[in-house]
Amino acid sequence: MVRGQEHTSEVRDTDIVVGVDGSPSSKAALRWAIAYAGRTGVRVQALISWEVPAYYGMGTVFPYEDLATAAGKILSASIQDALGNGEPDVPVLESVVAGHPAQELIDMSAHAALLVVGSRGHGAFTGTLLGSVSQNCVLHAHCPVVVVRGKG
Repeated sequence: MVRGQEHTSEVRDTDIVVGVDGSPSSKAALRWAIAYAGRTGVRVQALISWEVPAYYGMGTVFPYEDLATAAGKILSASIQDALGNGEPDVPVLESVVAGHPAQELIDMSAHAALLVVGSRGHGAFTGTLLGSVSQNCVLHAHCPVVVVRGKG
């Protein structure tokens, strides 16, 4: 696996970009993307993004490094979970970026062949069929989008 910080320069026109947030749905999307990439001979660009909460508390300092590190750990663990104990047949690059998840994925989609997202992540409305990030990606992505439903 390769870690990347500047995602737009690393994304190739043949890459599959997949959004990961550690949720069961995003892990299913990651497994789907890896399997598809293995059949088509392309690489996977796995992205997790983070934002500073709009209101965290009066006088509280929330360092960026802690958010980036936590996000990176979630991404790495999700990739290891998706791969099992084996090595990937395809390259899986990791991108940890600051920004809104939907916007970061949409931006990356301008340079990708395919965008893969889970149907819903860790959002507040867990009963919905389609989360806000996946809905925004379907509406605004610059490439085809696959929405993977469920945990399997």
